[in-house]
Amino acid sequence: MASVKDTSTHIIDSLGGADNITSLTHCATRLRFQLADVGKVDQEKLESDTAVLGSVTQGTHGYQVVMGGGVASYYGEIIKDPGVNPPDEEASSSKKNYDGVRGKYDWIDYCFEFLSDTFRPILWALLGASLIITLLVLADTIGIQDFRAPLEEQPEGYRLAHAMFQSVFYFLPVMVGATAAQKLGANMWVSAAIPAALLTPEFMSLGEQGDTVNVFGLPLVINSYGSQVFPPILAAIGLFWVEKGLKKIIPSAVHMVFVPFFSLLIMIPATAFLLGPFGIGVGNGISWVLFQINDFSPFILAIVIPLLYPFLVPMGLHWPLNVIMIQNITTYGYDFIQGPMGAWNFACFGVTGAVMVISMKEKNNSMRQVSVGAFAAGMLGGISEPSLYGILLRFRRTYYRLLPGCAIGGAVMGLFDVRANAFVFTSILTTPAMIPHVGYVIGIAVAFFTSFSLTLLFGYRTAEEKQADLERIARENNETVEEVASRSESRIIGGSDDESDGSENAQAAGVAAATGIATKEAEQAIMKLDSPLEGEAVDLSEVPDPIFAGAKLGPGAAVKPTGNTVYAPADGTVLTVQKSGHAIGLNLDNGVQLLIHVGLDTVELGGEGFDVHVEKKQRVSAGDKLISFDADFIKSKDYNLITPVVVTNAKKFGSVSGATGAVTPSDELLQVHPKLEEELES
Repeated sequence: MASVKDTSTHIIDSLGGADNITSLTHCATRLRFQLADVGKVDQEKLESDTAVLGSVTQGTHGYQVVMGGGVASYYGEIIKDPGVNPPDEEASSSKKNYDGVRGKYDWIDYCFEFLSDTFRPILWALLGASLIITLLVLADTIGIQDFRAPLEEQPEGYRLAHAMFQSVFYFLPVMVGATAAQKLGANMWVSAAIPAALLTPEFMSLGEQGDTVNVFGLPLVINSYGSQVFPPILAAIGLFWVEKGLKKIIPSAVHMVFVPFFSLLIMIPATAFLLGPFGIGVGNGISWVLFQINDFSPFILAIVIPLLYPFLVPMGLHWPLNVIMIQNITTYGYDFIQGPMGAWNFACFGVTGAVMVISMKEKNNSMRQVSVGAFAAGMLGGISEPSLYGILLRFRRTYYRLLPGCAIGGAVMGLFDVRANAFVFTSILTTPAMIPHVGYVIGIAVAFFTSFSLTLLFGYRTAEEKQADLERIARENNETVEEVASRSESRIIGGSDDESDGSENAQAAGVAAATGIATKEAEQAIMKLDSPLEGEAVDLSEVPDPIFAGAKLGPGAAVKPTGNTVYAPADGTVLTVQKSGHAIGLNLDNGVQLLIHVGLDTVELGGEGFDVHVEKKQRVSAGDKLISFDADFIKSKDYNLITPVVVTNAKKFGSVSGATGAVTPSDELLQVHPKLEEELES
């Protein structure tokens, strides 16, 4: 196993070097990079290190590398590299680039990113506190000590234990104030001091909660701000603008003295009189709406919540719900989201557990390491990210095994109307925090074993993915593919990753997995693709960019354009199109996925010189106009217009060959050969 230092160096190299990394942060399980050019990432090389559990692109420049619970060690090692620096205040507040589901509205993108980055650093403290709560609730469950008894009735040792977890929740506004300001680029310690002022005995001595007192002739409503999250978030936003304004009018030589002085002088009263009560009202309002839905039908809410989480978590949209969970605990004394959320978590861990069993059977060492680490982090810590990024998002078929477990487990939660006594992470260790306990245990067990059984019976990979794995395992273990396939299929009767007829015996299924797919692919005709633009076709190795020249993004050819329009080479669907207009991805009807990249580094033009004629998911026919570009303008900016045309899913096929010489959109540029044709002919 590679050391932390070796793995960190490997990650930097795989991401295109330190010069390609513009900023770096980390959360509980992921290194979160902002890259100058995501195209320089060698994902296959990156994930060849067994310490890397998975990786995923986030938007135009974001890239996440999943490392599991030891992520902080890798972060600490990576930032030691002189070319890599953690983001400073200015970088933290800079605008980020996104695309995809939330890409149309930048302010929405930033709101979700702001919430996510505000709570990620606090995750460790929350997780530790949740396990302390679990121990106290467990003591309550077995009749040792009443968890909800008044504090003065608790024995001294239990009072200390309550203080141990309450320290996190009572002072949560201080932590949120600091992390929110850090994300925005304001002073995090000044931001922490604002909600801290509202937690002092001096402030609470003004009156009882709910009282309205007169301060300098103005009405001030007294609220309890312990455990609140919306007031410090609003205060941090206000501080950002106040600091920004003060720095413009106060001489820089005395910023350190007068900017924090006036910031506190302005923001503490503003929070006490306006932002604090408004923030509490916002949180109470959202909680009330969800409470009404739950009150109307706990059963429906309990099914919807776990079905949403598999899609919310990859986009970071689940963090606002964590805020609401804490708000529910504060307002009602219980929460109705965490229980159903447990169905998603344990369905996820069920898939991971089955993958662990399958990989052990197959002697698939790389996937065994991923699944064992993800399974342990999930079952013991309630952390789903290693499973999500290491398995679920890498093998999309797993969602068909995951969602039934979410739905059925959620339905059980709804029948029992499961609630959480405290904010905890839904792991096997925190089950005592849920009521009714029996209903929750049944719900997570149903979710787990439903997804576990489906994955074990029907596999987690497509036929092509499984075939590639079997071949790799056979090479690593010096075995034949048939031996690996036979061992893999022996785990069950009548099931395989390609979902073939269950009446076949395990040996026949293994042979089918090893040879049937290859035969089917070889029987397909060679696919011929026309050139998407007019120019001179050259070998891909002539592209003056190591990523394209080395076929890191896939094999293909390149065209030195003499025309100014990119056309669809065949019928298909637009997979992705860059806002800058310099590149487009196509999913052709024949199964080929094609990337057409007009010029090198032309993304830096920000769309100047390009005119996009299609949009994502649009259907196109052969010859349809995709992109127009001003060749003279682009050349005048000293950009090379050579256009790589590569097959990005080439592993699904055999070899890819390209033409050379003059081509037009009616001339053949690429030939995509079926897989294993040469072996079958021999």
